[in-house]
Amino acid sequence: MSESPKLQHFIGGEPVAPSSGEYFESTNPATREVLYQAARGNAADIDAAVASATESFDDPRWRDLSQTKRGHLLRRLGDLIGEHGEELARSESLDNGKLLREMRGQLTTLPEYYYYYAGLADKIHGDVIPTSDRQVLNYTVREPLGVVGAITPWNSPLTLTTSKLAPALCAGNTVVIKPSEYTSATVLKLAELVIEAGFPPAAVNVVTGFGAEAGQPLVDHPGLAKISFTGSTATGSRIASATAGRFIGSTLELGGKSPNIVFDDANVANAATGVVAGIFAAAGQTCIAGSRVFAHRAIYDELLERVSERARSIRMGNPLDDATELGPLAFEDQRDKVASYVDLGRSEGARVLTGGRATDGGLGGFFYEPTVLVDVNNQMRVVREEIFGPVAAIMPFDTEDEVVALANDTEYGLAAGVWTTNLARAHRMAGRLDAGTIWVNTYRAMSPMSPRQGFKSSGVGVEHGTETMKEYTRLKSVWINTDEGPVPDPFVMRS
Repeated sequence: MSESPKLQHFIGGEPVAPSSGEYFESTNPATREVLYQAARGNAADIDAAVASATESFDDPRWRDLSQTKRGHLLRRLGDLIGEHGEELARSESLDNGKLLREMRGQLTTLPEYYYYYAGLADKIHGDVIPTSDRQVLNYTVREPLGVVGAITPWNSPLTLTTSKLAPALCAGNTVVIKPSEYTSATVLKLAELVIEAGFPPAAVNVVTGFGAEAGQPLVDHPGLAKISFTGSTATGSRIASATAGRFIGSTLELGGKSPNIVFDDANVANAATGVVAGIFAAAGQTCIAGSRVFAHRAIYDELLERVSERARSIRMGNPLDDATELGPLAFEDQRDKVASYVDLGRSEGARVLTGGRATDGGLGGFFYEPTVLVDVNNQMRVVREEIFGPVAAIMPFDTEDEVVALANDTEYGLAAGVWTTNLARAHRMAGRLDAGTIWVNTYRAMSPMSPRQGFKSSGVGVEHGTETMKEYTRLKSVWINTDEGPVPDPFVMRS
């Protein structure tokens, strides 16, 4: 193994070497250069992290901290993320190939997630419930769950870790994170900033490594009160089965095959830009990618020309270069998966209008050209299955009823886009499309204030907004008899 920096686990507020003594390499997907070696975690490391988080959860310094003071810590964490924004942006860009300028934009807004939950921390409360007996008081309280396990993906490590970490800490839980083996660095840095912000040393722990060796032991650990996972539907299904068997909660944000629908009354130029943003941004490596494009037959040719022309002009290259518009796929297997799906599409009868070729981007990396497929239908595997790459399948439609049926004919239900200037149609489509997020005349807009939920095989549970706090708390109902007189004999009938 080549000489490169060694990153350790982060347990109990300090770097901890892997119990096995083993490490694995992480490479820059744009150049294949080794960036660092990360600790190869196993069940023993997970045990140590969960034990540390459990001790912290039970520590009065955290357990009895007021909700308002938890909010102060979250605000300080947001400030620190902003102060380290350039470092974090560059690190994530090197790790997964996302454009540095895109990451700079994300790091500008990421502190707002912590500010939002900072403000929410002392708004978590129960209710007083009316009862038939005025001498009996019934009220509810919301309590933290305990130790939360978070398993996060490689495509947006900081953002998707934040979606779990911020509400978990806001509610008073402690956390053990298993980041993707492809993107360990920024999550480890985030854990350091948590401690610098003033949280207890063991409030957040990170064990790096592979899914089977570290992720599965975390899912199976009896010390967890909840698992929050973002990733593939197949893995999410296994996690759901494991957590259900132990009667603990799970929040699962899974795959998608989102429709992006353009009607004949839409501003076609704007819609084309929205289609390009929906599928080619982040090289298509987002669960909400608008990979199925439905264009009304009256504007199909115009939209196709605009999208394919822009796809051909997208500049691939080094993600650290501000002129680059499309970086590499995050790792070689992902690039090969995208290539195999395009080959599958060809064998199914699809025609590659533009793109359709793997390349090294002139840097030796894992690039794939922005690709537009036509002559496709909703029954092809290349249209039904999640590719997670810069591949758009564009199909014509004639009527609103037809496109609703096509859009909903999928196992997924994460997101959908609609492009129309007809206000009535916009609301009608928002009601008829079977997806948790509907965008009209925009795509990929999101906010920490707006709840996000996947339908069908796209997941269970809610992330973001006030609704997500129910995912990280448990509800307790308290009954108090205020009558100091004798308790009635239960065997004496009362009139």
